[in-house]
Parts: sequence; structure tokens; C-alpha cells
Amino acid sequence: MRSARFVIDNDVRVCYNFFMINRKAVFADETECFKTPYEPEAGDRVTLKLRTLANDVLKAYAVINGLKRVMTRLPQERGARFDFYTVSFTCTDKPVNYHFEIFDDDERVAYNRLGCVENVQSEFDFSFVPGFKVPEWAKGTVFYQIFTDRFCDGDPSNNVEDNEYYYTGGHSKRVMEWYKLPDELDVRCFYGGDLQGVKAKLDYLQDLGVEAIYFNPLFVSPSNHKYDTQDYDHIDPHIAVIEDDLDHRMKFWEHNNGYAPRYIKRVTSHKNLEKSNAYFAELVKEIHARGMRVVIDGVFNHCGSFNKWLDREGIYLNKEGYEEKGAYQDADSPYRNYFKFEKPNEAKSEYEGWWGFPTLPKLNYEKSAELEDYILSTGAKWVSEPYNVDGWRLDVAADLGHSQKYNHKFWRMFRDRVRGANPEAFIFAEHYGNPEPWFNGREWDSVMNYDAFMEPVTWFLTGMEKHSEGYDGSKLWDGKHFFDSMFKNMSKFPRPALDSALNQLSNHDHSRFLTRTNRTVGTIRTMGPHAAGYNVDVRVMALAVLIQMTWVGSPGIYYADEAGQVGWTDPDSRRTYPWGSENKELIEFHKSAIALRKKIHCLKKGSIKKLDAGNGFIIYGRFDADDIAAVVINCTDGEMNLSVPVWELGVPHGASMTRKFFCGEYDYNEDEVVGEVKFGRLFLTLPAKSGCVYHYENNPRK
Repeated sequence: MRSARFVIDNDVRVCYNFFMINRKAVFADETECFKTPYEPEAGDRVTLKLRTLANDVLKAYAVINGLKRVMTRLPQERGARFDFYTVSFTCTDKPVNYHFEIFDDDERVAYNRLGCVENVQSEFDFSFVPGFKVPEWAKGTVFYQIFTDRFCDGDPSNNVEDNEYYYTGGHSKRVMEWYKLPDELDVRCFYGGDLQGVKAKLDYLQDLGVEAIYFNPLFVSPSNHKYDTQDYDHIDPHIAVIEDDLDHRMKFWEHNNGYAPRYIKRVTSHKNLEKSNAYFAELVKEIHARGMRVVIDGVFNHCGSFNKWLDREGIYLNKEGYEEKGAYQDADSPYRNYFKFEKPNEAKSEYEGWWGFPTLPKLNYEKSAELEDYILSTGAKWVSEPYNVDGWRLDVAADLGHSQKYNHKFWRMFRDRVRGANPEAFIFAEHYGNPEPWFNGREWDSVMNYDAFMEPVTWFLTGMEKHSEGYDGSKLWDGKHFFDSMFKNMSKFPRPALDSALNQLSNHDHSRFLTRTNRTVGTIRTMGPHAAGYNVDVRVMALAVLIQMTWVGSPGIYYADEAGQVGWTDPDSRRTYPWGSENKELIEFHKSAIALRKKIHCLKKGSIKKLDAGNGFIIYGRFDADDIAAVVINCTDGEMNLSVPVWELGVPHGASMTRKFFCGEYDYNEDEVVGEVKFGRLFLTLPAKSGCVYHYENNPRK
């Protein structure tokens, strides 16, 4: 029987009794400190590492694909706080699943992605797929999402005009007042934001610290959101270049777009289309010159009823350069099998729409090799010269096709085609629920991270559902639920996918996070637009941003969130950027939080460890071989005295840590404050609605 273990290290002597394995000291993950190589290839020699408290464990095993292997304890300097155990093996091309088991005289403890557990559940094992690689640039990158029509109007001459065409029960509408709040039926209302506006604001984005821009769809489309693609080959001239034009407005009684010559001219003119593509290519070139990347939105599950292959509206009928008739117009159209018609042999038959919407005809890949190849070629085209975009965001990607078998087949082909054209192209998907089936190294790189970021952060800080359509007070300020939800959902990600997951607080499909801070259930219909800005709490927004910039993954800022924009779920969340009336303090806060992320090395790809949690607070650490950071959040309405067990992160006995960032009480600062580590802990007093980041350099860099 061993002697009293609490005298091994004064820092941890109060943590455990004589005979228990110190679970707080046990740690492993899939970062480079604990698994090498980080992204193994078949045939690579892989080394796994496990950390325990020094002299605390008699035996350690790695259970790899069900086979238990003895781990070797590495030699340590006398007085070292931790022991490290390793095991190496050669991987094949098959997936690898593993967990650890450690023993002393009295007990056995297993360790997996959830931490120390008594009973192993294989679904939470560590895992990797040899050959699964995510472009390095996408890991931990700060993204900025732009919904183009609402960002900035740089060229009024290309704006959609009143009565230019008819769509979804009404004529197009040009909104003349930039600050007008969106209508409940907003799809055909245009504010005029365009690519020229994006170009005009590149200095602003660069100064903010943005590293990549994610654009909502840019291709020709009759809606402001453009998730109803009309032409996959061209950027919409309404957000780029219109030189070939004519002056015409439809009469209020005209509902047939055959009487929409201005719209037809604008979107079918090869001059407009080619110049718009060229403008986009030049914009991407300038963005790249500033050290930023570009990702565009691909809507490949469905297209739009205006699409030139279907041409329900007759927009392309008998137009120069569009000799083939659309599938709706002619049962003998070469595009007929691109869609699933109720009456296959009849023109103008109804067809399958996504969720039954006739404006969103579902693409029928299984019946058309031509369609399949066309979309795969589209994927490759835009990541190649002269456009050179850096990746795709895939809309409703799990819905594509009519079976899961085909869905996976298509995304494997898509990845092969896109990566063949651009080996550094990043491919991430819109997805709710478990993304594991697509993380096989042959399909998606990552996802928009709802389950393992947006939702847990929202519930913890606001008690709100992400659409502002529900409130659950039991989740508000529940730190334990926050970590349980986070780590269970994070366990579905291979580490490269987790490092590149898009961590957003808001986007075009959900309410603005700042609105959620008012803890009010509502929509634009039930509460009206003005209520979205009532009783919001910028302090809570700041805490959310601090978590976003210190958590694992790629922070994604939804345009105008940093400027204090509010809004219920879509379409209200698609309000314009408030140029001239921005919340400048919140912008500066974002700028500083982004700079902090870049300054502390471990915040990008380092390990993450829960340190403590309770009613209204969470404490976690990030660390790698160079840096250690401790993040402390108090979201309650009162002051808190907190003890931060930084010894668990490897901060040595008697060291000091430097506070690099503090926010609270409607303010923030970056004044460095030194905190002394006593008994392995940092003792802090945090005011209401405040947070801070403390830093320790393991290996100071020159």
C-alpha cells in the first residue's frame, strides 16, 4: 500500500484522500502534445500520451480498437508534478478508436473524451481516421460572415429595382432607407448591399482582425438570401456589375415574368455575367493580398424555380445563348431528369420541392449523371483560377440526394473533385445533430458548430433557445450543464474537425445573440421588430465573445454583431450593418478579443480542460507546449470569489500568472495584472457579469 499521496505536491494536498487516483491530474486529448502525428496517414507510427499525477498510478494501458496495450512511463525530473505514459503503434487505413485505463492498488479508472469515467462507452472514445486532413489555414481562423445585401451598398447602379420582377407573391422592392427594419415577408426586399460595398470595407475587416470571409450565396438568384440559385456559373450582377440594362417596371397586375424585360436583360446578358464574374475574381485577389481567405456558400441540395435548367418563369425561353429549353417548359428538355416531376411526360407538370416549396426544386442527382458532373465541376470551378476561393460552405448538406447512401457517395466525389482542383480548399457543412458519419476523411472537413458551441453558450448565458423561440431557466447559469453539453457534442468531432468548426453566436438563420440577452421569447410577428432591442445586456454579449475567442474552433462573427446589431430570428436577423451608428465600444472589444486570441498561442489549437463550474460561473484552461491560459466567467448579477486550480494546466508551484484581459461592468481593459499562484490555485474576485483571461508562458518565445 502506498504512502499518503497528498504530500507529493503541496499544491494538490487538499484535493484528494490517501487512496484515490487523482482524477483532476489525468489528461489526454488529440492535440499535438498528446497524439503525434496530429493528422496521421496510413502507415504512420502514431504515439499516444497520457498524463497522470506523479507517482499516482501503478499501471496504464491504452485500449486501441479493443486491444489493451501496456503504456511506458517516461522518465521525469525529480519533483515533477506529472507522470507521462506513452504507447506507439503503426496505423493502417482503418479508423482508430482508443481510450485509456489506469490502475493503482485499489481502483481502476478509464479515460476518454469525456474525461475520467467508471464505465467506458465506446461512442466517447478518442478516434481518428488515417488520412483525414483539414487545411491548416482553416484551424482556429477568425471568420466573418457577410450577408451581402445587408452589409454595404457600394454601387447603387446595380440595385434591384421596384417591380423589376415578380416572386413569392409580390414584386421586387428596392428599400431606399438603409436603416429600415426588415418586413416580416422580406425575401424580395433589397437594400442594395454588394461586392463593391465589401471592397470598400476591407480596411475595416482587416483592422478588426478578420482572417477569412464567409459569404452567403453570391450566384444569380431572385431572392435577397440567394439560397434559390438561378445560375451556378455566374455571380449575380445585382451585387456586382450591370452595364447591359434597360429601364422598365412591371405593372402591378403583371405577375408573369415574361413581362420582366429589365430583370431578364440583367441576368441573362453575357456582358453583365462575365463582368460580374471578373469583378468577383479581382475582389478575391485583393482579399488574398490582405492575408485573408474567402469561402462561398454552395446550395446543391436544391436550386430555384428561376433556375435556367427548370425555367418555370420562362426567363430563358428563346433568349440568345440559351437554346435549350428548361425542364418545366418542355418535357423533352435535356434538363428534364435534373428534377423529379409528378407527370414525367408532360410539360409544366409539378415537381418535387425541398420541404414542398415550389420555389426550391430539389435536384434529382440519382437520375442524372449530367447533373452530378455539372455540380461537381461547379465545386472545382470556383476554387480554381481565376476565382481561387478557399472553400465551400455546404447548405443543408445532409439532405442532398434521396438516400443516405447516395448522400455519402456524392460528398466523397465532391471532396475528390474540389481537393483535386485546390488541395487547400476547406469544406464545411450546415448540419444539426451528430456529424460523425461525414467525418470519415473523405467527405466534410467540419460543420457550422451549433450543438458544440452556439447552443451551449446561449443556454448558459441567456437561458434562450437559439431562435429566441424558447426559454429554459433551468439551463441559465448552469455551468455543469454547459460543460456536459459541450464535451458530449465535441466528442463527435475528430480533433482537426473540432479545431476548424465554425463557432458562431449568431447567423442568418437564428436570432442575433444580443437580442437573446433580453431573455424574451419572441419573433418579428409576435413581438414586433423594436422589441428585439429592448433590455439587451451588452455585458453578456461581451462574455459570449470572450468564450468564443478562447474556445476550441474557428470563431465566426456574423456581420454587424460586433457593431451591436439586434434582431429576432430570420428575416429580422438580416438587418443592415448600422454604418454611422455602430456601437464603437463593442467593435473595439471584438478587436481586442481577436488580438488576444492571436497573441496567446494555445488559444488557436491548444488543449482544453474544464477546471470548475457552478451556478453562474465556468472556468476552463487552454494549454500547449508554449502557453497556458485560464479563462474565468462570472455571468451572475453579483460578485464572486473564485479559486482557479491552475495546477491542472501545468502551472508550476510558486509561479505567477498575468491577467491579459478583463471585461465587466460595461467596460474592458487589457492592463496586465500579476496574480500569484498559491497551493496550485489562483484566487480571484470577479464583479458581476465579468470575465478574465490569465496567461503563463511555459516556454517563452523570443
